[in-house]
Amino acid sequence: MIVLVNVTPDGQVGGGWGKAPRIAVAEVTDGAVTAWTEHDVEWDRLHDEGEHGSHHARIVRFVRENAGEVIVTGHIGPPMQHTLGKLGVRLVLDATGDARAAAVAAAQG
Repeated sequence: MIVLVNVTPDGQVGGGWGKAPRIAVAEVTDGAVTAWTEHDVEWDRLHDEGEHGSHHARIVRFVRENAGEVIVTGHIGPPMQHTLGKLGVRLVLDATGDARAAAVAAAQG
């Protein structure tokens, strides 16, 4: 399963998805992280550049390009939740703690 995690520099689950500077793409198999790649998405910087819809499109493109099945983060606003729901992505919100552990827990739940 492919789990996308908003990750901080110290390996914790980050806060807001739409303003995340870094996203990890985790492949979780049989209760373990089998691949982990971090991407500097800079959504924190890009959030207020251009139209709001273009930012949502940027995020959707990332989710699709990385075949995300589950997103783990502290927060996602209702409009983005709606957009991601249309993609069939399961959301794990209010997540905290170690990002790798959260990815494994999300894949199992």
